[in-house]
Amino acid sequence: MTLALLLTACGKGGKPEEAKAVAKPTAPLLLAPEDLRQVGQSGLIGAPVITGAIQPARRADLRAEVAAVVLQVAKDNGERVRTGDLIIRLDPTSIRDALTSAEEALRAAQQSFEQTERVLARQRTLNQQGMISMQGLEDAEVRRNAAQSELAAAKARAVTARQQVSRTEVRAPFDGIVSERKISVGDTVQVGRELVKVIDPNSMRFEGQVSADRLGELKLGQAVSFRINGFGDTQFQGKLARIDAAANATTRQVELAAEFSDKSKAPQVAGLYAEGRVESADRKALVLAEGSVQRQGDNAFVWQVVGNQLKKVAVTLGDRDDRRGELVILSGLALGDVVLRSPTGALVDGAPVQRVAAGAGAASAVPAAAASK
Repeated sequence: MTLALLLTACGKGGKPEEAKAVAKPTAPLLLAPEDLRQVGQSGLIGAPVITGAIQPARRADLRAEVAAVVLQVAKDNGERVRTGDLIIRLDPTSIRDALTSAEEALRAAQQSFEQTERVLARQRTLNQQGMISMQGLEDAEVRRNAAQSELAAAKARAVTARQQVSRTEVRAPFDGIVSERKISVGDTVQVGRELVKVIDPNSMRFEGQVSADRLGELKLGQAVSFRINGFGDTQFQGKLARIDAAANATTRQVELAAEFSDKSKAPQVAGLYAEGRVESADRKALVLAEGSVQRQGDNAFVWQVVGNQLKKVAVTLGDRDDRRGELVILSGLALGDVVLRSPTGALVDGAPVQRVAAGAGAASAVPAAAASK
């Protein structure tokens, strides 16, 4: 029968090569993993939106406790510090002079107290022998008590002076990183001026605000999905660790914090803007990125990969998540179904497909025959 067809084709002026081309089967579409997407499930559609920043749970604003001139800045922004490491040294000259004066005053007070103690002991002996009156003994006791009080005050002044000297050296309160240095060598600082900030990069968390109207939907331990500025479309996961008990009187928003589920993936930079949503089991729905859905009038469909075939599947759409660019799939697909990520070109329902290694696919599902030319 094949020979008869070829003879008929030749008799009509055709060529055998053309007959072979007609009989050739359709070439499969080459699809790499990056050309495909799975139908997922999300509880984020319509969920409360959280906006805020990545901040460390452990942070310290180190301020000047004495008025002095900055002599040394041992650590700069971004440098790591260990507990007790020197960060800033202030000029201790005037404070050391005050310490010297306080120690001299303490020494004098100690000597005065010891002398009054000896006098009181002699007065007691004389009183027992009847050589002085009781009034003389009481006067000696008053002088001893006064000297004792002065000694206690001198000791307190000396302790304070020593503390002031120690405060001229600003040291790290815990292991961390210097995040913000606000002074330089030669600056004159007053008591209370902020000198430097130290943060613990291993304690990063998502601190944000949520509208007080959605507070009833939140509870500790709920899963939070969020994105961080500077990390593209990477989704970070966490759990609600804190919900403040009071809303801001001006913005009517409530402060909250979410811990990273995997702290090793947390950014090491504080202050990055982040935005996320609180997941809820009550809102679980099938979702698919908008780029995988095609429309024809009021109808919507996707190109599903079933085995080694491409199948055109009609779907019913629900709500759209403007922030994530996802659509709720009400019907037509199931969780885990595989569809084309960005269908383009002339696709045919029932066309064969062939999966290839990453990077070897055709983003627009180009037939293998065309790719080989």
